[in-house]
Parts: sequence; structure tokens; C-alpha cells
Amino acid sequence: MAPISWFPLALLAIATSCTHASPVGGPLETRASNNEAFSPPYYPSPKGGWVSNWAKAYEKAHRLVSNMTLAEKVNLTTGTGIYMGPCAGQTGSVPRFGIPNICLHDSPLGVRNTDHNTAFPAGITVGATFDKELMYERGVGLGEEARGKGVNVLLGPSVGPMGRKPRGGRNWEGFGFDPVLQGIGAAQTIKGMQSTGAIASLKHLVGNEQEMHRMSSVVTQGYSSNIDDRTLHEFYLWPFAEGVRAEVGSIMIAYNDVNRSACSQNSKLINGILKDELGFQGFVLTDWLAHLGGVSSALAGLDMSMPGDGAIPLFGGSYWGNELSRSVLNGTVPVERLNDMVTRILAVWFKMGQDQDYPLPNFSSNTEDEKGLLYPGALFSPSGVVNQFVNVQADHHVTARAVARDAITLLKNEGNILPLRWNDSLKIFGTDAGPDPQGLNSCADKASLAVL
Repeated sequence: MAPISWFPLALLAIATSCTHASPVGGPLETRASNNEAFSPPYYPSPKGGWVSNWAKAYEKAHRLVSNMTLAEKVNLTTGTGIYMGPCAGQTGSVPRFGIPNICLHDSPLGVRNTDHNTAFPAGITVGATFDKELMYERGVGLGEEARGKGVNVLLGPSVGPMGRKPRGGRNWEGFGFDPVLQGIGAAQTIKGMQSTGAIASLKHLVGNEQEMHRMSSVVTQGYSSNIDDRTLHEFYLWPFAEGVRAEVGSIMIAYNDVNRSACSQNSKLINGILKDELGFQGFVLTDWLAHLGGVSSALAGLDMSMPGDGAIPLFGGSYWGNELSRSVLNGTVPVERLNDMVTRILAVWFKMGQDQDYPLPNFSSNTEDEKGLLYPGALFSPSGVVNQFVNVQADHHVTARAVARDAITLLKNEGNILPLRWNDSLKIFGTDAGPDPQGLNSCADKASLAVL
């Protein structure tokens, strides 16, 4: 059952932080025009490696990067392209130094698009337990299953959106609409996940409050979340600060603009707030196909492009890749900036111990068959074994059941505060309504809902 007892208070907090006061009974004043929002520039991008807990990992990374070629460095910053491997995204590799393609894969709820793994309760359910130990244990389960499947970076937990829009399509992935609860849920999950050697990716930075018009492309203009400094720090940024404190390895930027500057190249957000003010030591990556510019994003602090495509996916182009090499060679992007990108990525890789017998991907997110195309996004692709059907569930059902049980919230309708009448009908959605009559795995991504 969804934890809605504190939902109105969260909405009130959001509303008061984003609007001006108005006379009792009068209409709220209109919000500031988009034309008034502005994200100031913040350069250069701060280098990582100055936090003592990260010193050993950065020392290893620096030593390796100093001996890498330009092409090898660019390989680790740029995805190989959508559908060009088993995972949702993967970087290039550096075989000369034993660095494989780094596998990045969904989701904050478990290893997506594969089998023999656990569908963990959603973040909103976890938050409803208010139980730090369960949050941590679920994080351990997420990390163990990611590692078992060969996923280097599991794309979660999610703390953005914060729930400004009650009908936001991804509100349920986070831990609730309260920034403190979100921060605690994120920190405990990150610690649990990364205790297994898997890298967590806290997302989405920031203001990702709706699915409609969420991203810009060659034919669309995404929306801009215009957020004043106080609201940003006291509300939206709080969970990310807790994630940085928990030493999260990576942070994913959002699709939308923030104060009329795309998140993937928002220097104030990445350089100024995340890397300088919060002291983030890991690497920053894009959401999938959220990369909008090559030089601009590199200078603004972006470290990794996912899945690596350019403006039009599957055409073989990229904003980075050979274009990033060109930008370094002609001096548009300083080599020190590229070095810091790669050093941040490898420092996280070393800190999580992924240089020591970390499994390679043994699944395919593209097919459920044992054999298939190795690179489905390519015009011509070799075939081979793509799914090994490794079971990573262990006893994680115990944690999943405990979370689902302890999240049940009973509301007492004192003073008829809830908008319910005796003759109202109640509808139950999702698996709480009962198993899917067509089978538990009848829908892609378990996207169908059972309704009573």
C-alpha cells in the first residue's frame, strides 16, 4: 500500500518553495517567466582526487592514465552505441591494460531485461518502511545480483524526481517526497550496493519531474526546470549530497534543462555544485541519449556519454568518440580535462575492486534466447552465445518480502480527512492486486498492471 499519510505535507512544501505568497483566498501569483531563468557559467571543471578516502584509488588511476594513448582514454569516456552489446550501455575497452568494456545497466529496482534475478520492491515501498537496515539489505541484494550478472554500474538508486507532480511517471522509483527520507534511502542503498563491488549511479540530477517533453533532440525541445538556489539546495539537491557523502561512484544527469541550460552541459550544476561544492569524486554520465554537445559538455564537467550515440542513434555518429579526439588534438578540449574524465572513471573502478576478477556480462538485454546477435545495433553482426542464464537470486526473496511486508501503511480516517465515502469503490493496481493471469513474466519489463 502506498505511503500517502505524509503526501499532502510534501506537496505543500514544494508549492510554497516555488511560488510567492498570496492573500488568503486569492489566486497564487504566476511563476517567473522561463526567460528570467539563467544558469551562470562555472569553469574550469574541478579535478578529483583530493579526498583522503579516494586517494589510493586515484593514485592507481593516475598511474594508468599517464601511460594511456589518446584513443584509449576516449574509449573509456564514450559508449559504443545503443544496442551495441549485452547491456543498456557499455564503454569502449582498453585491452592493453586489462580494462574491459564497462557495462552499465538498469535499474534502481534490479537487473532489468534478464532472467533468474529478483524483482525487488520499488523505492517508494522501501521508503515506506522507514527502516535503514532493510534499505541497506536491499542495496546489498541489488549489488550482488548486478555483480553476478556482470554489470559494472547498476543505474540506481533514484532520488529524482522528488515528486513535484503527483502523476509523475517515475515518482515510485524514489523513496518518497521528503528530501531527508530520499537522502537516507539513497545513502543506505548506495552503501549496500557498493559493498559488493558494484558501482551505484545516483539519478537524475536534477529537476526531472515529468516524463512529457522531458528531453531535447533534433526535433524537440525539452522542458526547463527553473529552480532558485534555496529551493535547489534545501529540497532537490539534499539527497544527492547524502549520496556523495556515502561515496557514490557515479551520478547520472537528467534529460531536462535546469534554468535553461541542458543538464548534460550545465557547468554550474556539474562543475560548480556537484564537483566543487559537494566535492563529488566519482564520474558523471548522461541519461541515455541526453548528450547534446561535444565540447560544451566536456568543459561543463561531463565524464561519460551513454549510450554514446550522436543526435540520431544507430547512425554510427557520436558527440564524443573520434570527435572528442579531434577536440583534444585541436586544443578545444584541454587534455587535462580528458585526463580527469578517465581518471575519475578508473578511480571508481579501482575503489570498488573491479580490477580483481569482476565477472564479465553473462546476459543479454536484447533477447531471451541463448544465442543471438552480439551487436544488434550494427548493420552486420556476428552471432554467438549471449545468455548464460546465471541465477543470481540467492535468498534475496527474504529481503524483498520483508520490505513489502513492513511497507504496509494503515491510515485511520479520523475526522474524515481522507477523500473517501462509505460507498466509494477502491481500486488496487499492480502486483498487490494479485498475479497476472497471463503469467508473472508475460509482459516486457513487467509493464502491465493487474487491476481489481
